[in-house]
Amino acid sequence: MSTVATITFANGIPTPQLGFGTFQTEPARTAEAVSVALETGYRSIDTAAVYANESGVGKAIAESGISRGELFVTTKLWNSEQGFDSTLAAFDISLTKLGLDYIDLYLIHWPIASKDLYLDTWRALESIAEQGLVRSIGVSNFQPAHLRRLLAESSTPPVLNQIELHPNLPQDQLREFHAQHGILTQAWSPLARGGALLTNETIQRLAAKHSKTPAQVVLRWHIQLGNVVIPKSVTPSRIRENFAIFDFSLDSNDLTAIAALSTGERMGPDPDTFG
Repeated sequence: MSTVATITFANGIPTPQLGFGTFQTEPARTAEAVSVALETGYRSIDTAAVYANESGVGKAIAESGISRGELFVTTKLWNSEQGFDSTLAAFDISLTKLGLDYIDLYLIHWPIASKDLYLDTWRALESIAEQGLVRSIGVSNFQPAHLRRLLAESSTPPVLNQIELHPNLPQDQLREFHAQHGILTQAWSPLARGGALLTNETIQRLAAKHSKTPAQVVLRWHIQLGNVVIPKSVTPSRIRENFAIFDFSLDSNDLTAIAALSTGERMGPDPDTFG
């Protein structure tokens, strides 16, 4: 079992730098996939209300025999539930589905600026944290403008922003903003959904150089950039492969070559217009 490094939030709470994602994992397959991940050594699991698989995550955790204190569980509030009271109710549902007494990290899934509810929603997250039901609160898919407003108009800064991030979309400016404000960067779609990125000539060359797979090279790139990363798979061999990234390092030439792959192309929605 590899040792996963931890990164500490601005509030002093540590999180594993490598976690296991469950986006688009069918509810019926979630418990099995999460069980494999936990057996492999993952101790951070990411889910969301909209994934409809929180119960499967909870089932795998309950059956794992791993003590709660060793695990880091993240879930997210969906867009339709934004607003103070509706957020409180939605959180209770997520907590029940997960079968937990508390959640380690609760995120606003998207800003949905057109609704202008994310400030009220954030105040609900602050209330939940004050009750001890969540250890840390953060956001997902927030742009600098959303973050500036949140920082200016609330008393608790987000510890993390989970964003689309991969070599084609390295998010340099947003990562720099995070660094300036003590916000950790977490990457969703870290492998750009697998396709063209993993068959790219540069990634293939670096994989051969290090006797690793293309996915392992990309995940190692994330680790060395300081990102928190949550690759997703339901295939046991790939779940294990994605975990085996702590026994090699990319050198400066490797990192320069990967930086040249930036195109600014998104795989998912634009946070400024989504919703």
